[in-house]
Amino acid sequence: MEGIATREFLAQRPLYSQDTNELQQYVELAVDWEAMHGLLFRAPATETATWQQTALVPAPITLAPSPIPRSSFDLVVSLQPTLNTLFDRISRDHDFLVSTLQSLGTSDEFTTRVFQMYLKQRLEGAKKPCVIGIHRSDYLINAGAELQAKQVEFNTIAASFASLSAVVGDFHRYMLERTAYKHLLKAGRITREQIPPNESLTSIGDGIAAGFELYGQSEAVVVMVVQPGERNVYDQRFVEKRLWERHHIKTLRLTFAEIRDQCVVDENDRLLIAGQEIAVAYYRSGYAPTDFPTTAEWTGRWLVEKSRAIAVPSLAYHLAGCKKIQQVLANPGVVERFIDDAETAARVRECFVGLYPLDNTSQGMQATRMALHEPHKYVVKPQREGGGYNVYGDDIPKLLTSVSDEERKGYILMDLIRAPPFNSVLVRNGEVVVASVVSELGIYGIFVSDGKNVVVNKQGGHLLRTKAADVSEGGVAAGFAVIDSPLLI
Repeated sequence: MEGIATREFLAQRPLYSQDTNELQQYVELAVDWEAMHGLLFRAPATETATWQQTALVPAPITLAPSPIPRSSFDLVVSLQPTLNTLFDRISRDHDFLVSTLQSLGTSDEFTTRVFQMYLKQRLEGAKKPCVIGIHRSDYLINAGAELQAKQVEFNTIAASFASLSAVVGDFHRYMLERTAYKHLLKAGRITREQIPPNESLTSIGDGIAAGFELYGQSEAVVVMVVQPGERNVYDQRFVEKRLWERHHIKTLRLTFAEIRDQCVVDENDRLLIAGQEIAVAYYRSGYAPTDFPTTAEWTGRWLVEKSRAIAVPSLAYHLAGCKKIQQVLANPGVVERFIDDAETAARVRECFVGLYPLDNTSQGMQATRMALHEPHKYVVKPQREGGGYNVYGDDIPKLLTSVSDEERKGYILMDLIRAPPFNSVLVRNGEVVVASVVSELGIYGIFVSDGKNVVVNKQGGHLLRTKAADVSEGGVAAGFAVIDSPLLI
């Protein structure tokens, strides 16, 4: 039987029209508003039409906000500073990182290589003025007896869409005031107060600036490390804009390969480009093997890591965001290793679902049997970010029976979170699409510390990504979802 909170939430959700003909009148207004406010992607590049390299397309969005329980939203927002602290402490616990990541064996070549770079950095004694954490903790609202926000993952590297997420909230407020959602809203209500303010447009730039100040060289620059052919440029440009307009900090855009070709580390461990000192390297790349197709990219990253420049994230932060760390945190007593207060530790644990190893331990073998017997209850996750890597349903037995015992160590098993679907209206490629959807809520976290003092520890706004209910993955950049904003109920 559903809990009363779930029943009340479902009953209070608005009802949106699913008549695409009726909703078509909003498309031009929406697309033009996106163009005027930078809610854009670069068009996909083609070899035959080079002009498309500078063409722009509207970002995929919802026409109206999607319902999220206010109590769940408030809970995870308030929890974010605690999670920032938790993952900072994990990153500083060398023994814990080593013991946990060594349990992966050689099953994941990419994670192994990042881990080896971390060990080399420690061995060589590279010193950094501070750490800057730009995190995002992602949740789905699990519809059990009562609604509960359950953590999907904790991202420590290249947490994207902070800027565009805030702009989508502005779009939804504009649509509400301009149209009152006439023809779309068939039942229920939408008020401005239900669309929460979102500081994610400015929080990342301000967090980087706080770390930049600790670096202590006002004439230095920030390098944003990007992927070649990046389409999500404007989400990144808003961060660059904030750094310049609010803090007068110049930002350069380079790939890891370009860092290898254009940068040097001098005798004082300064990272330089054409004689210009680099204070911060903010990674919007580097989270997947595809970001390192050659040794040039690895060499470029090592130049940053061995220098005095502040990498965002640090190698330790990058490793702390691995799925294996998430799985081990769910074990009894592990959260409490880093958080002394029992009540606070319990609040963190309330957001966890079941997480299990898939190694050769007794727990891992039991989890493997569970996944083979009832695969639709679980998701299998590798040590990856970026969307498109997780394995669901009938594909789980196919995977687990095809990999070796050593390869299986590189995966974890997680209980599947079941969010209540909602009939929404999406605008993708200039077309209205009606769909039954689910939404994933992300809370950004900003953490800056010089190792002795915490300078910044705050929540930095939110992201809502909405996808068709029959699609398992949820990444916007990977093409699975659209950008949304919450309607608090």
